[in-house]
Amino acid sequence: MEFEKMNQQSRRDFLKKFIQGSTALSVVLMYPVPSFSTEKDKKKKANTNYVYLVDIGKCIGCGKCVKACRTENNVPADFFRTWVERYLISFQHEVFTDSPKGGEEGFQPKKIKGEVEKGFYVPKLCNHCSNTPCVQVCPVSASYKSPENFILVDKERCIGCGYCVQACPYGSRYISPNSHTADKCTWCYHRITKGLQNACVQACPREARLFGDLNNSKSKVSKVFHRENLMVLKPHLMTNPQTYYKDMAAEVI
Repeated sequence: MEFEKMNQQSRRDFLKKFIQGSTALSVVLMYPVPSFSTEKDKKKKANTNYVYLVDIGKCIGCGKCVKACRTENNVPADFFRTWVERYLISFQHEVFTDSPKGGEEGFQPKKIKGEVEKGFYVPKLCNHCSNTPCVQVCPVSASYKSPENFILVDKERCIGCGYCVQACPYGSRYISPNSHTADKCTWCYHRITKGLQNACVQACPREARLFGDLNNSKSKVSKVFHRENLMVLKPHLMTNPQTYYKDMAAEVI
């Protein structure tokens, strides 16, 4: 009798381990790592080098870029794929920053303690890093790099765990209240692959935003990139951002 109880217990343990193993295996099968191994993908990836440039000196904080992004990408209210921050710096080197409604409605005059030495606007968005932490932490490979080196999110795979949101050092990701999956700026991948311009770049009245392929020597972005002294946000993190800034003050970095 005792032997039979032990035998039943052994069977239960075996079945429990088998079910656990099957569940783990199903997760692996459900969420394979995206593969871009075709020769066409490899060639396309090798022939392009897209970058995004922001000229802070030209930005007037009008918010048209934010509105265009919301309309183009159906961004939920109170969330942003791109936004604009205002920096006001006093003669005493005190720094004030704000971004009311992501800068979408522009900015009202703001008084700060002491006189303002300088003030400027800084558009921000996903940096599409070459060494991106968001892709590294995703447990189901929903965050991935496209053949053209765009950092994207596969919403069919995403489980909304929020790991990538926490891992992004630039605050460019959020969990959408509509899809309950991670969302962010895609550099308008759906437009670029059709030969169109990014919605935010197209909407800017001052050409403060530029986007293009560095490997195309005739492109405006290529000429500016090789002529100007550009900087990236938080270079010490070594994420190798592909979004660059011109005329960026030390207070922003």
